[in-house]
Amino acid sequence: MNNTADWCLILPLLIPLVSATLCLFFRVDLEVQRRVSLAAMILLTVASAMLLGQTLGGEIHAVSVGGWQGPFGIVLVGDLLSSIMLMACSAVSLAVMAYGVGQLPELESRRFFHPLALLLVLGVNGSILTGDLFNLYVWFEVMLLASFVLLALGRRKDQLEGALKYVTLNLVASLIFLSVVGILYGKLGTLNMADLAAKLAEEQDSFLVNSSAVLLLVAFGIKAALFPFFFWLPASYHTPAVTISALFAGLLTKVGVYAILRVFTLIFDIQTGHLQTVLVWIAGFTMVVGVLGAAAHFEIKRILSFHIVSQIGYMIMGITFLTPLALGGVIFFIVHNMVAKTNLFLIAGIVEKKCGTTDLNRTGGLFAQAPGLSALFLVSAIALAGLPPLSGFWAKFTLVKAGFEVEAFWIVGISLAVGIMTLFSMTKIWAEAFWKSAPEDVLDDTTASQPISSWLMTPVVIFAAVAACMGLFAEPFLNTMTLAGEQLLEPRAYIEAVLNPQGGKQ
Repeated sequence: MNNTADWCLILPLLIPLVSATLCLFFRVDLEVQRRVSLAAMILLTVASAMLLGQTLGGEIHAVSVGGWQGPFGIVLVGDLLSSIMLMACSAVSLAVMAYGVGQLPELESRRFFHPLALLLVLGVNGSILTGDLFNLYVWFEVMLLASFVLLALGRRKDQLEGALKYVTLNLVASLIFLSVVGILYGKLGTLNMADLAAKLAEEQDSFLVNSSAVLLLVAFGIKAALFPFFFWLPASYHTPAVTISALFAGLLTKVGVYAILRVFTLIFDIQTGHLQTVLVWIAGFTMVVGVLGAAAHFEIKRILSFHIVSQIGYMIMGITFLTPLALGGVIFFIVHNMVAKTNLFLIAGIVEKKCGTTDLNRTGGLFAQAPGLSALFLVSAIALAGLPPLSGFWAKFTLVKAGFEVEAFWIVGISLAVGIMTLFSMTKIWAEAFWKSAPEDVLDDTTASQPISSWLMTPVVIFAAVAACMGLFAEPFLNTMTLAGEQLLEPRAYIEAVLNPQGGKQ
């Protein structure tokens, strides 16, 4: 580690690891844990911003941990995609941790929330930065362990049921992933992703290539909540405290999409066989079942959980187009969705605090009681639905334009129809929770007149502003992300950065 870029690759792992350990030492002092967590997230955000600055020009940095040069050692790689993802994940983590100071009940916080959340962030960062397929599996397991315990923190029956469904299907994904890792290592003698890309490009055994690609798609598809493996997400994400739900909504499925984006541009070619066609159909079904599930429910967190599924379909659709514009649009869509979806969950937590519930039948009157919160909800909801001039409009516009360029008219048509249904769901929440009067039988039980803590409102205001800025000043964001898409479609620079003898940068 002899330069700034090397430290920027190490610090996103070192900061949450050390901070989680400190929180365990101070497990009986909640205030110290909060301060350590917030300080760690601030430092992580700074380190992520520095890495993003190092890669904005298209450079790719790689560091071999322990001095063992790839493909033999543990390699961390920072290109434009990974630095953008890391920056977005750090921002989401910081916002959610700050929000948690004002939202989480003290009892639930004392049950190791802070070290577990930091462990989850560690797993996310490791998944994004790793250059090795086996280490990707390890980081996925770190995420699974931390998220499973976070889901069950409250020990309520619905939480335990949701956690059981979550961990069962994700363990199946882990088993499939580990099986592929074993097969590839047995056949090729390497799991370094750059080395795998080089060797599979010359591999004559098409069955090995195709079967490995399909199994990895299934494993990552479960992690990303793709159709038909999505049902664990809406069954579990609404059950814990909103702080935990928001952290999951912003991070977990996006790491699954990142893995698909990385592996199927670097190692495997989705244009071989029927994989591209299968992915297009999966994307369409994922969009449709997600938005229909949201339309059928009347509880805010369930609606938002189904919309996570629906929005993942857009990202997979863009990956199948396989053009720089499409991949840039996918990355823009991921970042936009992390911001908008996390913010909607945070707003749902404030609604729950003021009304005592997120059941739309028992909420109302919030527009009169909290006009500022209502405006912030509208910004995030409009962004999610894809209306101009906010971030969601440009995210969907870019994918639609890329779809027209490759003449994928039917899937683009489905995405536009799903966008209308998304607007319907957001309108339903607005009409029931904000616009209508509060039901008479719950008026005495509400706390709507109480002021909202600044710990709760500040992250919501900032993320609403980010969604607006990404829409009003979309060009520099889209240019940067299109550059990342071009970089993904030309993997030679990534391979050389990892495998060149000096371990330098490209």
